[in-house]
Amino acid sequence: MSDNSFGTLFRVTSWGESHGPAIGCVVDGTPPGLSLSEKDIQVWLDKRKPGTSRFVTQRREPDQVAILSGVFEGKTTGTPISLLIQNEDARSKDYSAIKDKFRPGHADYTYWKKYGFRDYRGGGRPSARETAVRVAAGAIARKILGSRIKIRGAMIQMGTERIDRTKWRWSEVHKNPFWCPDSAAASHWESYFDQVRKNGSSVGAIIEIVASGAPPGLGAPIYGKLDVDLAGAMMGINAVKGVEIGAGFGAAELSGAENADEMRMRDGAVEFQSNHAGGILGGISTGQDIVVRFAVKPTSSILTPRKTVDKRGRDTTIITKGRHDPCVGIRAVPVGESMMACVLADHFLRHRGQCGG
Repeated sequence: MSDNSFGTLFRVTSWGESHGPAIGCVVDGTPPGLSLSEKDIQVWLDKRKPGTSRFVTQRREPDQVAILSGVFEGKTTGTPISLLIQNEDARSKDYSAIKDKFRPGHADYTYWKKYGFRDYRGGGRPSARETAVRVAAGAIARKILGSRIKIRGAMIQMGTERIDRTKWRWSEVHKNPFWCPDSAAASHWESYFDQVRKNGSSVGAIIEIVASGAPPGLGAPIYGKLDVDLAGAMMGINAVKGVEIGAGFGAAELSGAENADEMRMRDGAVEFQSNHAGGILGGISTGQDIVVRFAVKPTSSILTPRKTVDKRGRDTTIITKGRHDPCVGIRAVPVGESMMACVLADHFLRHRGQCGG
């Protein structure tokens, strides 16, 4: 299997399967001399790990990270950083009953058609378990970006239930299990979500990721556009089916006068009057908040019987038991934050390499 790496100067290569002995990644391109320890990475992994509330999968993985290379006496050396996370609570027997069946909505069928073989245990390589190492890599990316750039994420819609954007408070995001910035919506989502689980089904979500403090100039006009790389990074997260930046699809409903982010001078600097562009114009950051949203489909592993076929070409039905996230979007928030960090770190290094500073 190829294409296990992303990034140009800040480059991440991941490895491992959901029910294998471990997962991990190699991070290449980190500048030397940065302070880095397992604790710096663990704080972000703890936000993504399973079993943190009754609303996510109850698979009990501590997601304890180990740094195997690239750090000496608490500082990065500039050489590849290898990270290891052990799998400690895999229950492969949960999947033995469906090992010859293709789960609708999953990568089972396409993976089998491409490779002629698949690891049926928890999805194997395409499993969302792999996103843990992206979060670990994102922690290193945040070190490169420094404290001047703040990356935050929130769930703004669960199924048909949306937040009230006038009630958005970042301080509320970590006070509820849904990463929701609207406290009233978060309270309502609990009963809404419980009903979805009671019905043996699942639900999708929309996540918004905002990077504040990014300097202008990141990105390139043609093939190295910042928004292209951000869209690809978010689209590469498991179960994501749509990405938009700034006004996104809503821009189609605006007039040219409404969509234009007008500018004025203030205290000797350019100030934008709005941010429909999501902080990126012509593929290059403007210095405004970089705003990306992505839509996550409902979890495909559900208890409701579904029609499918098996490897022998026979019609059958399937019920997927085991421990699954009824809404993948909940734990996708820290993953989205990390992918934003990785892309920005990559473009920061690319910009510095070409333009200096």
